[in-house]
Amino acid sequence: MRVHERSTHTEGGEVRRTLTKRPSFYHHLHPPRVPLREARFRYTFGLGGISLLMVLVLLLTGLLEMFYYVPSLEEANKSLHQITLLVPYGSVIRGLHYWAAQLLVVTSLLHLMRVAFTGGYKGGRRFNWLLGLSLMVMVLFFDFTGYALRWDEDIAWALKVGTNLLRTIPYAGEGLYALVVGGDEIGRPTVVRIFGWHVYGLVLVAAIFTGWHLFRVRRDGGISRADKKGPTISRNELVRREALAALMALIGLLLLTVFFPPSLAPPANFDGLPAEATAPWFFLWIQELLRLGPPLWMGVIIPLVLLVGLVLVPYALDRSAEGEGLWFNRPGRLAQIVVFLIVAIIVALTLVGVLR
Repeated sequence: MRVHERSTHTEGGEVRRTLTKRPSFYHHLHPPRVPLREARFRYTFGLGGISLLMVLVLLLTGLLEMFYYVPSLEEANKSLHQITLLVPYGSVIRGLHYWAAQLLVVTSLLHLMRVAFTGGYKGGRRFNWLLGLSLMVMVLFFDFTGYALRWDEDIAWALKVGTNLLRTIPYAGEGLYALVVGGDEIGRPTVVRIFGWHVYGLVLVAAIFTGWHLFRVRRDGGISRADKKGPTISRNELVRREALAALMALIGLLLLTVFFPPSLAPPANFDGLPAEATAPWFFLWIQELLRLGPPLWMGVIIPLVLLVGLVLVPYALDRSAEGEGLWFNRPGRLAQIVVFLIVAIIVALTLVGVLR
């Protein structure tokens, strides 16, 4: 909050100066008054704010890592070892970056479910649902490209299978494959190409969509327009609560970094792949689908069908404006069931992959 001096004139002509607090830019991102019910932690669980915090941590730690990371076939893995072992506090920076990326997947998915189960897409917020869904997809690609930049033997199968899935797409497959890996096969240009997508391509698009998403939330009056006549709190109080939640999240993130540092295997060798194919945990569900049938159907079409199901939530499954802001509202029951089933399928397949 900034202190602002305001001058007023009394009836006797005297000038009276008073000091008032002018809201900062961050305060302006919030409506002046927020319904008390929607400001409670058990309503939102702070998932949107924690997701944004993880994005900021990723941005800061990623910028610091760029001073030492070398995106080349020979130096990518070696430079990460140097960051971890030789750079002062490098292991902490890398650990924070890693765990923020993992937690962002979880908090983004839970935030999406919270919006679906409370009807947060109602009342003219359908387009913002699409923006949030797009950001969720980008988070997965961010994590995958960051995972590949380790260039160790643990990422070899995931990168090979993931990029080969592009080749199964009719007509455009070979072009998409070359666009991602930088040639006819994974090789020297691939590290630079993935680094470019991770640092520049995805960051630019994600920054635009994140700003757009936050703007729409602010313009629409907060997370919902329900219960505006009930008790409210000021945005100053909401910011205080958000700061406390952010502090707790950062402490948890630091504890994960200290007690569970990310691993780093020897450099990848695509001429001698491990016997067992492995995917990062957030794509284990696709790995399990690939065991069940043709790659095009299991690795491309079915995930797209699930994504389309989520896209249709506010456009076909629940077009009613009633029940906005209410947990498990009756008009949105069909949409809630569809979202639950999609998430349940993904979680079940992920658990199968973990336990296999």
